[in-house]
Amino acid sequence: MIIKLTGNDLKARYSGSALGLFWAYVQPLVTMLVFWFVFQVGFRNPPVSNVEYILWFAAGFVPWTFFSDGIMSSSFVFYEYSYLVKKMKFNVWLLPMIKVTSSFCIHFFLLLFLIGLYLFYGHKPSFTWFGVLYYSFCVFALLIGNAYLVGALSVFFKDATQMVNVIMQIGFWVTPVFWSDEAIGEGVLNILKLNPMHYVLTGYRNTLIYSDPFKAGTLGETIYFWCFVLVMTFVGTFVYRKLRKHFSDLL
Repeated sequence: MIIKLTGNDLKARYSGSALGLFWAYVQPLVTMLVFWFVFQVGFRNPPVSNVEYILWFAAGFVPWTFFSDGIMSSSFVFYEYSYLVKKMKFNVWLLPMIKVTSSFCIHFFLLLFLIGLYLFYGHKPSFTWFGVLYYSFCVFALLIGNAYLVGALSVFFKDATQMVNVIMQIGFWVTPVFWSDEAIGEGVLNILKLNPMHYVLTGYRNTLIYSDPFKAGTLGETIYFWCFVLVMTFVGTFVYRKLRKHFSDLL
């Protein structure tokens, strides 16, 4: 059922446009192109970590797009599918999972584009590149608890979706999408590492740039990340279960 509803969700997102699902890839690709032109062509940024800036940036931007899209689409999922929420026999708990899975499908094709970009720049493929699938799963797992949390809260607080949008904009700048650890002081960096997406983006870059998905020194971050995921999953599902019974009255 999740697979079928995910397919319907992808079609419904862009059902009113001529190019359909193609628009799901246009925005992130254009954003990468703009950053490449501004920082590499315009400002002539030097390579980061001995790799072309566009490759370094794209390896962080693609997983961030997955996370951002999953959070934003989940924030209004119960409004979008209110006609299913009001059906007594429908498993409403599937809806946030559908949004996360839908975002993953878009991410998968962007991931293929990312790998193609590395090949275009002359990087030799490596078996260790499969490590990005682990980090993609990390984002998927992180999204689950957050999807239930923001989806449930949005039903009760009309401004929750706008608040999530603001938080995601701030999150973009405190996540190493366009800045590197070397450019940040150690004290500030230790605080920024509390952001679980720091672990994911660093993992993508270690995998694609250094062919070392589990670089030495990341064990502590790995443990912290999965503890964070477990806590968020518990909190998100707990809030959802507490508020679920009021959905039909508020939608």
